[in-house]
Amino acid sequence: MARQLQNRVLDLVDDVLSTTVRREVAPDWLRRPGAVEWRQAWPTVQAIYRELTGGTLPDTMPPRERRSIDAVLSSPDGVERIVEVDEVQHFTPPRAKAFALYPPGTALAFDRVVWTERAAATARLPGGGFARPCPPLLPAAGGRHLQRAFRDALADLLPLQHGWAPTLRIGDFEVRTWLADDDAPERMEALLAAKGVG
Repeated sequence: MARQLQNRVLDLVDDVLSTTVRREVAPDWLRRPGAVEWRQAWPTVQAIYRELTGGTLPDTMPPRERRSIDAVLSSPDGVERIVEVDEVQHFTPPRAKAFALYPPGTALAFDRVVWTERAAATARLPGGGFARPCPPLLPAAGGRHLQRAFRDALADLLPLQHGWAPTLRIGDFEVRTWLADDDAPERMEALLAAKGVG
C-alpha cells in the first residue's frame, strides 16, 4: 500500500510539473556522505547524530551505509530537487528532535512546523522491522527509527550544500483522501504551489 501511494504521488508530480522524475535514486553526495559532502552543514549533522544517539559521528560513513530516495526532479533549466513521500513512519519523536536542530531559516519545500508537530505527537513507535538495530551507525534497539530520522535530515540539509533546490516532502496525510479522485492533478498542482514548487 505504501509503495502504491508513493507511486501515485510521484505520477501526479510528474504530470503536473515540467520536470524529469527519476525514482529510487540518490546523488553521489547523499549515498555515503561524510564531512566533505556535508560542507557547512557538518556541525548541524554532528549535533543531530549526537542528539539521536549520544555518540560521535565519524568523518566518513561506514561502507555498509547506502541509500536511495523516493525521487529526484530535474527541471528543464537544470535545477534538481529531492522529493520524498512521507508515510506515518517518518513522523516520530526522533524526527522531531532532528528538526529542532535545523538552522533557523533552512529552506525547505514543506512546512517544518507541521512536520515537527506531527512527529512530536507520536505517542508510540512501531515495533518489528521499523525498530530493528541498524549497525554500524545505529546499533541499538530502535535503530531503524533513528536511521530514518537521521537520513531524512540529511536529505533535507545536504541538497542546499550542493546547489539543489530545497527538498520537497509530501505527507501521506496531505494527499491520501483525494489521490484517486478525478481532480487529483489539480489538487496536486495546488499543493505543490503552496509548497513553493511549480
